[in-house]
Amino acid sequence: MRYPAGIALLIALSVFTVFGQTAENVLVVVNQSSNVSRRIGEYYVHRRQIPLANLCRIKTTDAEEISRAVYDAEIERPIAGCLGTHRLSERILYIATTLGVPLKIKGTGQGMATDAASVDSELTLLYSKMKGKSVNLAGPQPNPFFRQMDARFEHRQFSIYLVTRLAGYDFADVAAMIDHSLEARNRGKFVFDLKAGGSDGGGNDWLREAARSLPADRVVLEESGRVLYDQHGVIGYAAWGSNDRDRKQRWLGFEWLPGAIATEFVSTDGRTFVRPPDDWNITTWGDGTHFFAGSPQTLTADYIHEGASGCSGHVYEPYLATTPHPQYLFAAYFNGRNLADSYYLSMPSLSW
Repeated sequence: MRYPAGIALLIALSVFTVFGQTAENVLVVVNQSSNVSRRIGEYYVHRRQIPLANLCRIKTTDAEEISRAVYDAEIERPIAGCLGTHRLSERILYIATTLGVPLKIKGTGQGMATDAASVDSELTLLYSKMKGKSVNLAGPQPNPFFRQMDARFEHRQFSIYLVTRLAGYDFADVAAMIDHSLEARNRGKFVFDLKAGGSDGGGNDWLREAARSLPADRVVLEESGRVLYDQHGVIGYAAWGSNDRDRKQRWLGFEWLPGAIATEFVSTDGRTFVRPPDDWNITTWGDGTHFFAGSPQTLTADYIHEGASGCSGHVYEPYLATTPHPQYLFAAYFNGRNLADSYYLSMPSLSW
């Protein structure tokens, strides 16, 4: 059985905040080789009133998968240069990459010993590297912000950046996501859909705990094995995606409220942001003729296309334990954390 993968990327930087971070704390990274990356960066800077000094322009391939050497030379070093040139390394807390910036770093090794990673997750460690700390590339690195529910995110305590990605299938999807996040309110229902049958590695218990952490009148908890489609007024969603054997449809058909976020226990949902054919559907690992981008599984970008304002995604296979833990994610979000804080509070590992 394939268990879901570890953290790759988080889509959008948005929504509620009680800890006072501002647009001055955000660095936006655009790839000059990608028209859509430039458009997204400029749009986000305008809509979020990001200082122009916080727009970091790099030049690299727009391929989704790159080597470690390309990551080091064309992504990490230029971003470090942006931070250093403008004396932003301390002020910046959040880095937002954009569609058109490479997505994942091809690695060596197997299982928990691989040095493969997502670009976004690898960039979280840039602050420590700029301070001279050496980083072990193989395997996941502990996330110091994990479960620090009452702590303000700041570098004095947490020597990392929180990295998210402004991405979808195209500019229109990302612009809609940015616009929706600006309209977010703390309303609507949180939907948790458990799977029936087979081993779940504790994931169902995480979903139940997430439901208990929120007001009962704001929660839909489905434990019967029936897959929930066509839900209305959704502000949060967590489930098993295509790892639920009873889910047969690619699209959920939800009405997503502005600011809605989602996560799922799926190995490869962030594997690509290339749009599949409209008639493509999720399938099984035994049905190789109908894979898309090397996998039969659900796709993060589908949730954004449907109207969600944020979603986690996984590019490779680092196992269930390192996926976002919904019991922390949604409690943080409900209690006023922004999207980046909420997801990183729920993630045990970085550089993964």
